[in-house]
Amino acid sequence: MDYVSGEILTDEGFKKGYIGFEKKRIVETGKGIPQKKPICSGLIVPTFINAHTHIGDSFIRKKNIELPRTVEELVAPPNGLKHRLLKEASEEEIIIGMRNSVETMTKDGVSCFCDFRENGIRGINQIKKSMKNIHISSLILSRPERLEYNRDETKLLLENSDGIGPSSISDWDYAELEKVAKHTKKEGKIFAIHASERIREDIDQILNLKPDFLVHMVFATDDDLERVKDDDIPIVVCPRSNMFYGLKPNIKLLKKHEVDVLVGTDNAMLNMPSILDEIKYIKTISKEFSTEELLTMITYAPRKALNADYNIPAPDFPTDFVVLDEKSLKPLYISKY
Repeated sequence: MDYVSGEILTDEGFKKGYIGFEKKRIVETGKGIPQKKPICSGLIVPTFINAHTHIGDSFIRKKNIELPRTVEELVAPPNGLKHRLLKEASEEEIIIGMRNSVETMTKDGVSCFCDFRENGIRGINQIKKSMKNIHISSLILSRPERLEYNRDETKLLLENSDGIGPSSISDWDYAELEKVAKHTKKEGKIFAIHASERIREDIDQILNLKPDFLVHMVFATDDDLERVKDDDIPIVVCPRSNMFYGLKPNIKLLKKHEVDVLVGTDNAMLNMPSILDEIKYIKTISKEFSTEELLTMITYAPRKALNADYNIPAPDFPTDFVVLDEKSLKPLYISKY
């Protein structure tokens, strides 16, 4: 049996101890020193969940082209540069790019990611192909081909994905978006949406869609965040992506209103989808959240928000954990569950 020791992150914070494991199962946990020298010591945390990605645009990162630095020009549907490049790219090019991003996440200790998937049913099939024979889970939030509700298309998307993840209310005719949201919720699937990313958007319209979580909320006001908190809706922040456009999430305001914060890496054409790099970046732009809080945002908080398995390190659980260097947060050991 092998051991790791150090500070174990639980849903109640860090607790000093050790974990003993063999045959991909945790056999024992305890306080103090293990009976055998540990293979490494550090911060022991559950594997990570990347709460917001767009890995379909990974291939663009290798094109070495200058990208516009406004949300509208680069990613807004239907005519943003990203969407034009997706239409021009071959199936193989897109899938290879996706697979590279998926492999990057597994090497970073990510066991699950939530992807907003463009290109309708074709986009769903592409991401499933990219994950073949890679041990990682995904929540696929699909997206209609056009900015309009089509009952048959929405039904097909929901049958083949975990829900729907539109761009924003600013891109849609609101009545059409309402139909998509209602259909999604009727089927018991996830509905999530980008909100107040480049401008402040109407919080009443956003919340009327009954979202399971929101992404960005860069321009959210105190009142907006209070409403979100009252409705118990998590917010996913993606600061590296925001900063590319000269934007910055208001970490201080999120902390003030005690909103449940998750973390994502967003567009894979801008940055490698490293969730650890994302929380390290948050530490450079704000001192509001401790390391413990940031690690909770990529472990327990998203598991709760997305109804994923908790995988708390405990006897008879799978070896679903990562050991990090306490100072650099570099992975010292990633369990192969």
